[in-house]
Amino acid sequence: MTAFGKLIRTTAFRLTLVYLLLFALFAASLLGYFAWNTRRMITEQISTTVNAEISELSEIFGRRGLRGLVINIENRALRPSANLYLLTTPNGQAIAGNVGSLAPGVMGTTGWSETAYRRLDDQDNTDHRALVRVDQLSSGFRLLIGRDLEERRRLFGIVAKAAQWSILVVVVLGIGGGIFVARRVLRRIDAMTGTAQRIMAGDLGGRLPVGRSGDELDRLAGNLNAMLERIEALMTGLKEVSDNIAHDLKTPLTRLRNRAEEALAKSATEAEYRAALERTIEESDGLIRTFNALLMIARAESGQARGNMDDFDAAEVANGIHELYEPLAEDGGMSLRVKTGSVPIHGNRELISQALANLVENAIKYGKPVAPAQPVGAVVSMDAKQVLIEARRDGGWVLLSVTDHGPGIPEADRKHAVERFVRLEASRTLPGSGLGLSLAAAVATLHGGELRLGDASPGLTATLAIPALKGASDRLAVQTQDVPQKVA
Repeated sequence: MTAFGKLIRTTAFRLTLVYLLLFALFAASLLGYFAWNTRRMITEQISTTVNAEISELSEIFGRRGLRGLVINIENRALRPSANLYLLTTPNGQAIAGNVGSLAPGVMGTTGWSETAYRRLDDQDNTDHRALVRVDQLSSGFRLLIGRDLEERRRLFGIVAKAAQWSILVVVVLGIGGGIFVARRVLRRIDAMTGTAQRIMAGDLGGRLPVGRSGDELDRLAGNLNAMLERIEALMTGLKEVSDNIAHDLKTPLTRLRNRAEEALAKSATEAEYRAALERTIEESDGLIRTFNALLMIARAESGQARGNMDDFDAAEVANGIHELYEPLAEDGGMSLRVKTGSVPIHGNRELISQALANLVENAIKYGKPVAPAQPVGAVVSMDAKQVLIEARRDGGWVLLSVTDHGPGIPEADRKHAVERFVRLEASRTLPGSGLGLSLAAAVATLHGGELRLGDASPGLTATLAIPALKGASDRLAVQTQDVPQKVA
């Protein structure tokens, strides 16, 4: 398709033509009304003048008779004007006036008519048009008075020509403006199309151009760019998940196969087979947990869990997690403490509970205090082995935080620590999949918040920051629950 063909097919050009047609019709209607009104006004002026002269001459005929009327008509006919006068006998013979000829039948009827005529002093044989009135006097005499319509015709012609030129100018300017606007719009659309084609070819980093006018195309491009950024982030996450699954799940699957093969080759008794099967089931449960965590992260990042959101109290979640994980903390030589107030929140209770549980598991697993070199028999303080779960409101945020007093995470590694399957050097010797912080970060993002990792000096404070429930009553009276501490 040629460039001109593309141009005339654009919506902007077609809209311009529609508006041009509407404006041309409006202009033609306006000029037509002006011409018609002008014609009507001239006709009314002629009628008023002729009626006045008819009355005046009729009065003269009544006072001075036929002779006085003839003299008066002859005097008026000699004046340089567009008025017409004619006095005839009852049988139609002209007595006085400046009319040489009329259309047949004009003098035979009284009243108004528009007729062709010639003046006595005309040098050419061209017919003219006039608006005349014929009145019958006493004794059968007939009097015609009228006025030439050349002035009305000339004025109407001026208006018509002005209308023609005006419509022509409107059409030319409208088409030119339409082409200009369509070219600008087409240039921007072509730029968007080119970017879209590059994106379809695999360049997810391409973005639509956004101007500075802030018009509808700029707003559309801005929204599409935001969508493309989201798609790029999802595709990057999908690629990372695929790579991570290929690398990080290969080892446990290989280990699972080797154990099964070893059981077949070396086990001789039922007890040995049972032990091998138990290890296989344990390894399989770990893989299932990993896949469940990946699915939950995918649900959170794709926004599928938004349909299950409700209003609830974050304090209930914190207290429930404390009750659930307190025995696990005691088995690991740690203690749990919870500090909550009534904190209304809107979100997916299941995902928020899972995210907070992941933070507590990490704190119990990796938050054991690292004591400096001490004499043999030195005891680590109870406070150092404590993990604090806290639910509170801070301005427009609901904060669900877990604080431990372990080695923490160096500030340089905190951004890297929330990625999938990432395990820092200090935690590689402990069991885990490296998905706990990733899930917590995905859940926070789903709710419009963020996962904050801070320094507890010593230790780590991991906080789920979620926007507070709008319109909730501000019940910020903090209730502190001190749970008895036990140190193994």
